[in-house]
Amino acid sequence: MKKYWHVVNVGLQNILVYRVNFFFRSVFGLIPLMATIFLWRAVYATKEAGDQVAGYTLASMTSYYLIVTIVDMLTAVNEDDWQIAADIKDGNINQFLLKPIDYLSYRLCLFGAGRMIYTAVAIAPVTLFIFFQRHYFVMPDDAVTWVCFLVSIVLTALLQFFISFTMALLAFWVLEVSTFIFILFAFEYIAGGHLFPLDILPPWVERLLGFTPFPYQLFFPVSIYLGRTTGSELWRGLLIQALWVAAFYALARFVWSRGLRRYTAVGG
Repeated sequence: MKKYWHVVNVGLQNILVYRVNFFFRSVFGLIPLMATIFLWRAVYATKEAGDQVAGYTLASMTSYYLIVTIVDMLTAVNEDDWQIAADIKDGNINQFLLKPIDYLSYRLCLFGAGRMIYTAVAIAPVTLFIFFQRHYFVMPDDAVTWVCFLVSIVLTALLQFFISFTMALLAFWVLEVSTFIFILFAFEYIAGGHLFPLDILPPWVERLLGFTPFPYQLFFPVSIYLGRTTGSELWRGLLIQALWVAAFYALARFVWSRGLRRYTAVGG
């Protein structure tokens, strides 16, 4: 484990160089969030006092998007897939094939380092934004909800990473993976709950999405925080999310082993 702690340390030092970029990215990322909140306020302003949208009050709907921002800050894959594909295409993985270090674990350590730095840099503007929206920000009722929410965030981060890692490994077979990455991002953005809560959709659509991993990449931990997923449904959801993580970990290992059979390193 010592070598992987060293990878995390090196990753932290390298990523700190871009801390100003992360800060401005997080600040400008709040602009579409603000526009979305104002849009929903306009929607609720047209309704009678006490009216809800699919069980969401204005406070809970605002909290939904604020928590989405926090979860995305903690778990989103940021250019890791592009870097993995570039390592394969440029032959940079050669060094990992000759050393006692696992490439998946190496990239996972860099992913974790990146999330730590991004969170540390972005926490100030995000916290300030939430402070100004505090009248519309709801908190979980009990400690169990907090614990389940944090566990779900860890599983969400792992799921996001393993899916992106597997998608990047297509570089073993195709020269350019950007099309596949953009298609995946589109599905994640729509079916993961970035644009709107998935439970405002027709029930049959929500059930259909439940058979995919996308709701567990964002919507599920947010629904835990808001108390909309409780009881047996909560434990069932955590189990399904863990199974998706295990499935994509196994798939990543399988695709890596198959890709290495096609991989050819040449040169001096």
